[in-house]
Amino acid sequence: MNEQIPTATVRVFIALAPPDDAKEELAAALRPAYAAYPLMRWNRIEDWHVTLAFLGEVPVATVPLLRPPLAVLAASGRPVRLDLRGGGHFGERVLWSGIGGDLEGLHLLASEVRAVVKECGIPFEDRPLRPHLTLARARRNDAASAVDAAAGLAGFTGRRWSAERLHLVGSNIGRGPGPIHYRDIQAWPLGARSGGEG
Repeated sequence: MNEQIPTATVRVFIALAPPDDAKEELAAALRPAYAAYPLMRWNRIEDWHVTLAFLGEVPVATVPLLRPPLAVLAASGRPVRLDLRGGGHFGERVLWSGIGGDLEGLHLLASEVRAVVKECGIPFEDRPLRPHLTLARARRNDAASAVDAAAGLAGFTGRRWSAERLHLVGSNIGRGPGPIHYRDIQAWPLGARSGGEG
């Protein structure tokens, strides 16, 4: 049996991130759930994001291919006005907050991002976009926590905010019980306006 040298890979996705005050508003609404379901694997607030395209494990060498076209896309784009609202769950284990606001603009941006990925020749599973922000995962034998926590978020609507940057993100997937951590590989302002924040 021939042994192959493993290719270095990184788990990558392209996303938008809510500003700190919008995340803090949702975190305040989640306090009862944090207290009621401490055994859920809660994502760190600094890692909260809205995924536009999930590429999965890709060779590290392919990541630089994405940078120039994503920079061009971001510069020609515009900020998207969104809000965090309500809650839901995928299956019985994944808890999420929904996304409201300019969903048409969000879907358009996601389509453009995915076109860039395809043009770079990077294969990925092009699933339909279901805008959400993943908050936590329940353990395998826990069929109630995510469902109940989602019900507790049903009435939540956060303030409107502007997604100002496009993020190329890498994640370190550990085998331990702790949360997944993410880091920006690079981020670009949407609409590359002069004069700073508007």
